[in-house]
Amino acid sequence: MYKYLDEGVHAEVLDFPGVITWGADLAEARRLLASALVDMAETYLLQGESLPQPDPACTDPDADVEEPIYLFLQAAFRVTLVPQDVVS
Repeated sequence: MYKYLDEGVHAEVLDFPGVITWGADLAEARRLLASALVDMAETYLLQGESLPQPDPACTDPDADVEEPIYLFLQAAFRVTLVPQDVVS
């Protein structure tokens, strides 16, 4: 959700609490909102919390622009085997 203000553009992901930012123009607000969404998702996961379920019905009647924003996650892990009996 984007709302034009005199000073710039307010941006918020309505169905993901805490994802909010501001930009000088719509392009900057979109870029910063995408970054804020990734940061907040990482924070949720690091704290062991589940991510909020998307709710396409979420809307704000005061918004000037509403458009979907997508979060693509890639999970990975790395296993390192360290030999216990290494001869020096």
